[in-house]
Amino acid sequence: MMIPKSIDPKRQAIIDAATRMFLAHGYRNVSMDKIAQAAPVSKATLYNHFDSKNALLAAVVSTLCTSLLQTMSEAVIESDDIEKHLKKIAVSFMDLLFSEDGMAGYRLFITESRDFPELGQLAYESGALPALTGLENYLRRLNADGHINVADTEFAANAFFNLLKGDLYLPCLFSIRPLPSTDEKNRVINQVIPFYMQGILHADQ
Repeated sequence: MMIPKSIDPKRQAIIDAATRMFLAHGYRNVSMDKIAQAAPVSKATLYNHFDSKNALLAAVVSTLCTSLLQTMSEAVIESDDIEKHLKKIAVSFMDLLFSEDGMAGYRLFITESRDFPELGQLAYESGALPALTGLENYLRRLNADGHINVADTEFAANAFFNLLKGDLYLPCLFSIRPLPSTDEKNRVINQVIPFYMQGILHADQ
């Protein structure tokens, strides 16, 4: 996953190194010393930016969620072509969800949330919740402008993402099947979008 560069290159180098190592080896198997070596920065520099491994993990979680949220933020600026923007959101969501890093990140969150309960809250508030809220706000705007007719925009936003996950997500998460190809993801998107559009355009009619 391409992670956006921050203003502080050393801080970003630390997050990049920690992300690679946490996803590849697991949180428990990576020490702050190893992260400093991989960055590479001094231990003093590492601790100047992150006073604990938990704080660094929190930064990694927040950064891993950035890609989807940026794309969704761009997508909800305009509303003149609903299908086009829903497809843009869907492509971003599927690419992130079914990426190697996306899968590894989710497994990491689940594994570490038991001993780091704040992590689950952070992952939800940094990724899932803003994504849902962004789409819900977009649907509300479309409602207000008379483009669609949806009584429960929160439910509609949840339904959109769940339709995209479909029956692919859990088998991939459990490593039962390989990650879907671009063609497979596009096939799902091209099935979901028209179905979803029918629902939001003709809801309550």
